[in-house]
Amino acid sequence: MRFSTLLAGLTLGFASSSQAINILLNNDDGFASGNLREVYRLLKTAGHDVWIVAPATEQSSQGGRSSFTELGSLTGPSQYDIIPAGAPSVGTDPHDSQIWYYNGTPAACTFVALDYVLPRHAPFNVPDLIVTGPNFGANLGPFVWTLSGTAGASYAATERSVPSIAIAGSNKKIAYFDIKNETNEATWTAKVSVKVIEQIISSAPDGSPLLPLGYGLTVNIPLLTANNTDPEIVQTRMTGNAHINEAVWDPATGVFHWANIKPYSAGLNACVNGDCRLPGETYVVESGRVSVSVYITDYDAPATEYTQSIRERVKPLTKNCSTAKWGTW
Repeated sequence: MRFSTLLAGLTLGFASSSQAINILLNNDDGFASGNLREVYRLLKTAGHDVWIVAPATEQSSQGGRSSFTELGSLTGPSQYDIIPAGAPSVGTDPHDSQIWYYNGTPAACTFVALDYVLPRHAPFNVPDLIVTGPNFGANLGPFVWTLSGTAGASYAATERSVPSIAIAGSNKKIAYFDIKNETNEATWTAKVSVKVIEQIISSAPDGSPLLPLGYGLTVNIPLLTANNTDPEIVQTRMTGNAHINEAVWDPATGVFHWANIKPYSAGLNACVNGDCRLPGETYVVESGRVSVSVYITDYDAPATEYTQSIRERVKPLTKNCSTAKWGTW
């Protein structure tokens, strides 16, 4: 079966960008993530004004949780001991004043960037684009999407009316200072990420935001190898072969662990919104290709017969509601 692809015919050359923009980077793996720093490097090489505001320590699986520290100083060292204990809870990398850390969750870092770092220290207040990731590990399907701090940082940006792209790779964790050349999984993942970013920049209508209000992109990249550094990119939907957890009891230890429930959960994979003809992102990435799905921040159910039937069932509870003010169903 053949699926429609995105970005056909583009190369991985970033020496010159058709349009230089202001970009904020964030993630949930920490401000010293190799994936994050490689995207930062490549985007700056392409001529963009790029800033990082990301967690001081790893904040994976935080979802959209917005947690701000109540302490003005770090109680322990930052990721990889780059920032010592006792330093301010928000500050810059000692080697780059455009790379900031904050001792909070990824979503909180989005807000600290928009409301503190950029207005006070950058030559712009609001970025043209916020990119979160690439994550270490894929964020496939709606269930994992709600758990991911990288995703949470992205949809927090979308909800703040800033165009955003969440990106996840499938490579292992690596610190930025352990990357010695461009022949490695982190750099390959970063190059594919920038390929998608540059396409969104170059394809935006003149005078319009890079993405419509309330819309964002989630990109998942498979594990890349020397024989597969530029995989096919496929337009996908979040649902379809997506996983959700089950709790597995271990009587020997008296504790639970998680596993992906089998067969696939019908509730998770019901196609309600979007184009049901598109393949699910989980299947696409597991087959070695890159998925690009569109997400929205409007959680309201679509106008279908199922929605209407539920509303009709609730109607007796709302019979005294003033329809003059709120309208009718």
